[in-house]
Amino acid sequence: MHNGLTELESRRLAWRCRRGLLELDIVLQRFVLKHLNGLSAAEIQAFDVLLALPDNEFWDQLQSKNSQAENVVQQAVLDKLNNQT
Repeated sequence: MHNGLTELESRRLAWRCRRGLLELDIVLQRFVLKHLNGLSAAEIQAFDVLLALPDNEFWDQLQSKNSQAENVVQQAVLDKLNNQT
């Protein structure tokens, strides 16, 4: 894999993208198909942090035009996620 993810790690992240909030689930599933294999190690780490958020908080970050990303890498991941909607 391009980003150094093993098949097991890739499947683990994809599984964590299955969410209870349908809208978030749809965005995350599209993101996995389109971007997961192309993410850098730093982006994967930032994505992992976002996946740890509760659904409503994660969705609010995606919908906010003034999202409060922790750093520029996390903001880059949020930008890619927003391009899925």
